[in-house]
Amino acid sequence: MCILSSAGQGRHMTYEYDLLVIGSGPAGHRAAIQAAKLEKRVAVVEKKAVVGGVCINTGTIPSKTLREAALRLSGYRERGIYGASYTVKQHITMRDLLFRVDQVVHNEIDVARHQLLRNNVDILNACASFIDPHRVRLDLLQERVRQEVTAAHIVIAVGTTTVRDPDGRCDGECIFTADDLLAMEQLPKSLAVIGAGVIGLEYASIFAALGVRVMLIDMHDHLLPFVDREIIDALTYHLRTNRATLYLGEKVSGIEPLRDERGRHVRIHLASGKQIGADCVLYSVGRKGAVDGLDLEAAGLTADARGRLKVNEHYQTEVPHIYAVGDVIGFPSLASTSMEQGRLAACHAFGLPARSVPELFPYGIYTVPGMSMVGRTEEELTRDGVPYEVGRAPYREIARGQILGDRTGLLKLIFHRETRRMLGVHIIGAEAAELVHIGQAVLALGGAVDYFVETVFNYPTLAECYKTAAFDGINRLGCA
Repeated sequence: MCILSSAGQGRHMTYEYDLLVIGSGPAGHRAAIQAAKLEKRVAVVEKKAVVGGVCINTGTIPSKTLREAALRLSGYRERGIYGASYTVKQHITMRDLLFRVDQVVHNEIDVARHQLLRNNVDILNACASFIDPHRVRLDLLQERVRQEVTAAHIVIAVGTTTVRDPDGRCDGECIFTADDLLAMEQLPKSLAVIGAGVIGLEYASIFAALGVRVMLIDMHDHLLPFVDREIIDALTYHLRTNRATLYLGEKVSGIEPLRDERGRHVRIHLASGKQIGADCVLYSVGRKGAVDGLDLEAAGLTADARGRLKVNEHYQTEVPHIYAVGDVIGFPSLASTSMEQGRLAACHAFGLPARSVPELFPYGIYTVPGMSMVGRTEEELTRDGVPYEVGRAPYREIARGQILGDRTGLLKLIFHRETRRMLGVHIIGAEAAELVHIGQAVLALGGAVDYFVETVFNYPTLAECYKTAAFDGINRLGCA
């Protein structure tokens, strides 16, 4: 209950919580911890029985663990050394893959819950909905009762849900979404992936590495336009090398579940007249904000057609004491950026100065092979008329690349031709998401490409790629 009291000539409210966070994924978790460190009264509302949101339970952690299990059991990383037929386990099953997933997910749930509890954050297992801008109704899951709580500040971190086939054919048997893919009982011989966004591409490449015949369908002519074209072209080549077929610029006009002597399978009809047969379909055409049931109107808020909330540079919605962070505000919808948004929102709510540089947030895309990037792309610099040069380091020229068996990876540096200041780092290959942080630090400090020439890296490491790429780029300057 909120208490009205008088103080001098004004009136103020005393709230049960200084900060109420709706959602316990990466964004909500970080916002709650940051506020708790400031000795604020904090509660997290989570409608599931476990904390962690989509990230830990059905999204980031499961998919990345599945990828690691697939690479390990298939022997994919060692095929450059032992040959294309090399495998650690000949007949890989979904049970083999999910064994590792279950262990990691359970551990991450426990870690996230323990962090909240040891910082004295109340965990409220309930469905939340607004009564007014400061009051939230909680439908408690266990007690099956309803109560109200009040908060001075509220952070909406509800994440997203997958967009499902409008005809309701996602049955969890032959037609899956990313949220229920982990319930697949058998590894299919063929898989059609509808939608080549980050999630669709990650799963398509993982299953292709396992030897599944993959058909990737997308209505756009190019994959991931925010990724440097040279890097995405390299991924496309690797997908095709793993026998994946890409249907780009194609629109799905129908999905037809079938049952015959082959058992259950699916036929996909394209608007161009093509037909594609597959054992299973992954329907991955995007995600929408999980705002249904929040009664946003009661708080004075409105979501767009995709359930996303509009925020300013401080992650405030149009109601200043209500913030929104994470996937519910849209791109880039990464766990790492969501965590930072949660931290910044909590700092702003309680007047703590905090600085962040969104243009230097790194992106990690866990395809096979993986990709990671920070800074600007060639396409952006060309569009803006910025003079630049590029340096490249193929993994095959690096001793560590040979040791790992990755002879196809590439690290690419982009720097200003005149000032030599670093502008971007783009990587495809083993440990890309780890390796990118070296370049991120140099970019953040305004460093020049010469830094990598003058720095000594451990040998043999993939970090040496930075020195090789720097020499390559500087040598190009002399040829211009």
